[in-house]
Amino acid sequence: MKGKPLKDFFFLKILLYFRAIMWIVFALLAAFFAAVTSILAKIGIEGVNPNLATAVRTVVVLLMAWGIVFAGGLQNGLGKITPHNWLFLLLSGVATGLSWLFYFAALQKGDASKVIPIDKSSVVLGMIMAFVFLHEKLTPGTLIGGALITAGTFVLVFWK
Repeated sequence: MKGKPLKDFFFLKILLYFRAIMWIVFALLAAFFAAVTSILAKIGIEGVNPNLATAVRTVVVLLMAWGIVFAGGLQNGLGKITPHNWLFLLLSGVATGLSWLFYFAALQKGDASKVIPIDKSSVVLGMIMAFVFLHEKLTPGTLIGGALITAGTFVLVFWK
């Protein structure tokens, strides 16, 4: 510690703090882009078959994802994916595809301001599944938060 300026430790503490909360930043960015996606999809799907729209969107996501993998030199990690990982990644992909197909069909037929909150009820469903299948801890905060999200969804969709 001798000879190190105090400011070096200060910046190190700040860096460590931001590394610890980066998941929050990423989650906020994910929420922002999910919102942007919904609006862009509602505009773009007008007069287009929802299944075709989903296919186009999927190609874009596929190209972006593999572009990031190759740009980061991560393709060597493919050999490290276990059969267990493959199974659940493939099942997750099927669930994502089905979610997108139904989401686009709902967006084409309904108001975005009503479809989006119903789609986001996946937050509560995901919490329930995390408790049941992943044995995550159920706390009063998660119960109250889940109830508030559900109530908010009903208000947004059905309140006139």
